[in-house]
Amino acid sequence: MKTDLSTNLSSLPGYRLCEYLLVLHPHEELWNKIMETKKEFARKFESPSAEWGKPHITLLKFTQLQLMEERIVNRFKMIAMAMPAFKVELKDFGSFPSHTIYLNVDTKVAIQTLVKSLKPAQSLLKSKEQKPHFIEESYITIASKLLPWQYEKGWLEYSNKHFAGRFIAKGMLLLRRREGMKSYQPVQKFEFLNMPVVTTQGQLFV
Repeated sequence: MKTDLSTNLSSLPGYRLCEYLLVLHPHEELWNKIMETKKEFARKFESPSAEWGKPHITLLKFTQLQLMEERIVNRFKMIAMAMPAFKVELKDFGSFPSHTIYLNVDTKVAIQTLVKSLKPAQSLLKSKEQKPHFIEESYITIASKLLPWQYEKGWLEYSNKHFAGRFIAKGMLLLRRREGMKSYQPVQKFEFLNMPVVTTQGQLFV
């Protein structure tokens, strides 16, 4: 009976498990420049998946029931309201041997501060399946899940290549991918407003 009930519940929209990403997006001109780099890599090293993934800096990955989405959105909105906009500098390439090549993020402190501010929301983001994954090492993926030869040849070239770009992070974007779907869809953008947010009961009466 329990199995039947859980199967029936999972078929309802709100009870579907979804994968979520919370990301920073570069502005359009820089986004296009990074996409050109990804397409070039895909052509040179026979890695079509390099041009599927869209350029962004991932702050957080989590899996949760869709019925939790409204509460999560409200929490992220509050966190973003307290954050100031900040500059993100990209410089040259890095890698995770032996499967991923990425763009280095040169300005890490502001992003690490933002990720730290998301951690108190952990209980909302945790599902039975997995805990949320907070990304403290920032980068923008150029190509991942590479075969050994793709990585070796690609890194030989890209370790000597130069890339420079910058953008102002004015907000963060929540993306959702439902089970069985291939791509993520935008849910909501949260603007960084640098506003004081009341955090303790005592402050309500100041």
